Amino acid sequence: MMELSVTVAHLDRALTDWIEDEAQRTGQSVEAIVRRLLLQGLEVAQRHTMNQRYHDLDALAGTWRAADAEEFKQALVDMSQLDPTLWHPSP
Repeated sequence: MMELSVTVAHLDRALTDWIEDEAQRTGQSVEAIVRRLLLQGLEVAQRHTMNQRYHDLDALAGTWRAADAEEFKQALVDMSQLDPTLWHPSP
């Protein structure tokens, strides 16, 4: 297994204080605490991803309320009708 060294910058004071306090309370190193937090975060993210409903286009289209969806469906009704004159040209 490859060893990776990571530096975490720009943590706010409250977080760094909590990490240091947790390390002191548990008798672990700061690195061990951060590693544990990262692993816990990944486990939560994996569980969340497995149960997550994706909304990939929300940033582009937004989220619709039920009323918005119904209005959209009604607006499309005319588009689902075929115009026979387009398929059977006049003689």
